[in-house]
Amino acid sequence: MDAIPVNESCLMSGLATLPPMARTAGTLVLAAIGTAAFSATGLPLPFLFGPMLACLVAALLGAPLRGTGQVAVGARTILGVAVGASITPDLIGVLPQMALSVALIPVYILCIGVVGVPFFRRVCGFDPVTSYYAAMPGGLQDMVIFGTEAGGDPRALSLIHATRVLIVVTVAPILLTQVFDTPLTQPIGAPISDVPYIELVLMVVAALVGWKGGERIGLFGASILGPMIVTAALSLSGLIHVRPPAEAILASQYFIGIGIGVGYVGVTLTELRKDVLAGMAYVVLLALLAIGFTEIVVISGLAAPVEGFLAFAPGGQAEMTVLAIVAGADLGFVIVHHLTRIVLVITAAPIVAKMMKLNPSQEKGAP
Repeated sequence: MDAIPVNESCLMSGLATLPPMARTAGTLVLAAIGTAAFSATGLPLPFLFGPMLACLVAALLGAPLRGTGQVAVGARTILGVAVGASITPDLIGVLPQMALSVALIPVYILCIGVVGVPFFRRVCGFDPVTSYYAAMPGGLQDMVIFGTEAGGDPRALSLIHATRVLIVVTVAPILLTQVFDTPLTQPIGAPISDVPYIELVLMVVAALVGWKGGERIGLFGASILGPMIVTAALSLSGLIHVRPPAEAILASQYFIGIGIGVGYVGVTLTELRKDVLAGMAYVVLLALLAIGFTEIVVISGLAAPVEGFLAFAPGGQAEMTVLAIVAGADLGFVIVHHLTRIVLVITAAPIVAKMMKLNPSQEKGAP
C-alpha cells in the first residue's frame, strides 16, 4: 500500500494547487525555520542540517515542496570556488606525497562494484542497469542521468543515492566529533567585509565562467568542477588568496540541505520499503569498505585520521567539502581523493555500460 497521496488531505490538496513559485517560497520559509531551530538549540551545522531535516520531514509527510532549480545549482559554484582557492602552489608541491593514497581509489571503487552490484541485483532484485548505477558512488545527478539513459529506473536511482548522501552527511559529523574528537567549529571563511573587493569580483567571475563554460563544453559536475578549475588558475596565479566569504558558504549549505530533503518529495511506502531501505542497507556496506581503506591509509602513515576518514567517506563532493572546511581538515587532500573517485566513476560508467551491453531497450528485470 502506498503512502497517502497529497490530495487525500484537504490541506495538502490546497497546497498542491499552489503555483510553482509559491511552493518554492514555502519551501524556503520552511528551510529557514529549520535553520533557526537548529541555531537556537546549538545543534551543529544549522545551515545544512536545519533545512535538510525540515524539508525531509515535510516531504515524508506529503508536503508538496519544490526545489530552487538553477539557484541551488548556482549555490554549488560557491563550493567549487572554495575548493579552487585551496589549490595553491603549496598544495601542488605536496601532490606527490598523496600519490600512494590516491592510487588506492581505483581499488576502492573496484571493491565497491564487486560488493554493490551483486547486492542490488541479487539481494534487492533490481535490474542490471539500475544495480550498476545504484552501486557506483559518483555524483547523484550524474548517476541518475547515466543510469536513466542506459535504461535504469530513475526514481530508484534518485532515492538510493539521495539516501546514501543523507545518511553519510548525517553520520559523518557525529563520527568526527565523537570518534575523532574533532569539533566542527573552524571558521568557514572570513566575513564578506574582510575579503578584498577585487577578489570578490574575481570569485563571482570564476563561478559564472566556470559553471556556464563547463556546461557548454559538457564538463560533468560543471557547477562545481568548472568554478574550481577557473579559481584554481587564479589562485595559482596569485590573484586569489582566500576562500569565499562565510556568508556565501552558509548560503551554499542552505541550498544543499534543501536539495537533499526535497529529494524525498512524493515518496511512497512501496518506495520506502524497497528503494530507501536498499539505500540504507547499502550505506552499511559502503561504510565497512570506507573504514577498511581509512585504516589502511592511517596505519600506513599516508594520511591523518580525519583526512583519511573524509577522503574515503562515500558522500557527495559538495557535502564532504563543507565537512572538511568546518572540521579544519586539509581541504586539498580530501578533495583530490574525491575528485579522483568521481572522475573514475563517471568516466568508467559509459564504458562499463557498453561492456555489459546495457542499453535503453533492455527490458528491466531481465536476468
